Amino acid sequence: MASSKAKTVDDYLTELPEQRRAVVSAVRDLVNRHLPPGYVEAMSWGMISWEVPLSRYPDTYNRQPLAYVALAAQKQYYALYLMACYANSTQDVVLRNAYADAGKALDMGKSCLRFKALDDLLPEVVGGVIASTPVDAHIAQYEASRARK
Repeated sequence: MASSKAKTVDDYLTELPEQRRAVVSAVRDLVNRHLPPGYVEAMSWGMISWEVPLSRYPDTYNRQPLAYVALAAQKQYYALYLMACYANSTQDVVLRNAYADAGKALDMGKSCLRFKALDDLLPEVVGGVIASTPVDAHIAQYEASRARK
């Protein structure tokens, strides 16, 4: 599944095959356990997204909620988008070093951590990255990135 038209997280999970649903559900639980207060879970961009609601911060460049974490079951892998790594090089370094120290291969773009199985994740490290950025700090990082352009 590359992108879903599901309107709710429950609908998204229901449309996944059982094995893929189990992986996505486990990672969803990981995100929800470590998510700082103020972010909300929603369906955006065809995937599960944790974001700053427009009622809290409406001034985004695309008039969409400011994304913080997103999770999708793609065709060949799972994707966990970690904006803390994209916006904060310190968290990117933490994640990359932890994978190197654990001897695990890291398949990651600017913010997209790709994995094929739950065992490919380092849950405590990923949880720490998710817990690292309160809403106000995420908004400040976003505003600082927009000011440079």
